Amino acid sequence: MMKIDNTARRFVLPFMVFLAFSSTANAQLLKKLGKRAEKAAERAVERRVDKEATEKTDQVLDSILEPGSKKGGNLQVPNNKEPEVNSKENKRTSENPPEVSSEGPKSLEVYSKFDFVPGDEQLFFDDFANDFVGDFPARWNTNAGGEVVILGEDSEKWFKLKSGYNIFFIPNVPNLPNDYTIEFDVRGLGMEKSSSTARLRIDLSEDGKFDEGENFVQASIPFCQYTPVGVTVENRRNNKREIYSTVEADLRKAVTEGAHISIAVNDERFRLWVNETKYIDVPKAVPLEKLRTLKFHANNFNDGTEQVFITNLKVAKGGEDLRRKLLSEGKISTNAILFNSGSDQLKPESMGVIRQIFQVLEQDSSINLKIVGHTDSDGAEDANIKLSKSRADAVKKALVSVYGVDAGRLSTDGKGESEPVGDNKTSDGKSQNRRVEFIKL
Repeated sequence: MMKIDNTARRFVLPFMVFLAFSSTANAQLLKKLGKRAEKAAERAVERRVDKEATEKTDQVLDSILEPGSKKGGNLQVPNNKEPEVNSKENKRTSENPPEVSSEGPKSLEVYSKFDFVPGDEQLFFDDFANDFVGDFPARWNTNAGGEVVILGEDSEKWFKLKSGYNIFFIPNVPNLPNDYTIEFDVRGLGMEKSSSTARLRIDLSEDGKFDEGENFVQASIPFCQYTPVGVTVENRRNNKREIYSTVEADLRKAVTEGAHISIAVNDERFRLWVNETKYIDVPKAVPLEKLRTLKFHANNFNDGTEQVFITNLKVAKGGEDLRRKLLSEGKISTNAILFNSGSDQLKPESMGVIRQIFQVLEQDSSINLKIVGHTDSDGAEDANIKLSKSRADAVKKALVSVYGVDAGRLSTDGKGESEPVGDNKTSDGKSQNRRVEFIKL
């Protein structure tokens, strides 16, 4: 039983009164949640007492009353069950149009200070949509093995990496520039007994094949579940180690529920985020003008039971600051604002770009913006028009509800698939076409 001191009791009594006089619907909901809700409430009360309590506390309370809301991760798991790996395909067609949802994820509040902004010139994108389930991805190379799979009832494809001292990389990514970003989603299954050395390593290397080379920078994401293991960053410059450091982090829940990894390289600076939190920021880690290959290394997993998956890999060249471009040119287009597949639910990692738009509006109160959504050509044309408009509305809603922008300064429109900028027959082209425009009025 949790012990509550005198300070905490001031919060407990109002909280219990609140529960006692909640509506019948909320009471029934809490009853269904049972002990799980009680424990969650206790944890929330403890956090309320903490002097450093933040808005996350309110979100925990919301999650008790509205358990359907999601936090972090993008993988949909039906009925709270662990997803199964299968090969059933479920592509979006005119007979199976995208569903439009008006509710955005509550975790947008958590991401409101997320400062990662993706590059604006796409170099590579792969969601494995053009690969057959069971095959090794056609655009990749390896000295080991792996296969494309579908998890549970989700139609999204994932690349299952074979564990061991194995390397997976993309031969046809252009030589990496001085400024670029890398993003992907990662998920681990069967990690209950994983080793403290079970990690997914991301390498930026000078070697064009399977070696590390004399110049590299790498970061390792831990999957161990029995104890928190931090994120490790290491580099070599002319075969001399300059940096080896482990940053304290507890990613046990993130990696098993599904996490979004974001990496930014700006000259020698190397930064890495897991979901909304930045764990690595090293100003002098990257050997300039040396790195050319992005590699993944799944190490020390039990290949029979422990499985690692990645998807939605995007590499983009860093460009102009979107704020300056919007102010100088009066219009910007970005495919860094992301949504759940076939819906208008913003992915929380999109908040870095939306935050920049807010900063423009905050700086100049005379600016009004039109937000225009665009889709790829999957699905029926009329459904895509509706979806693109709903996505523009979702961006507006985030600016209003999260950052307090006056709704009167924002208008929205949706163009659907009518104005493509890429080839809708390829994953790269589709990714470019799924974009949002901001136009000064």
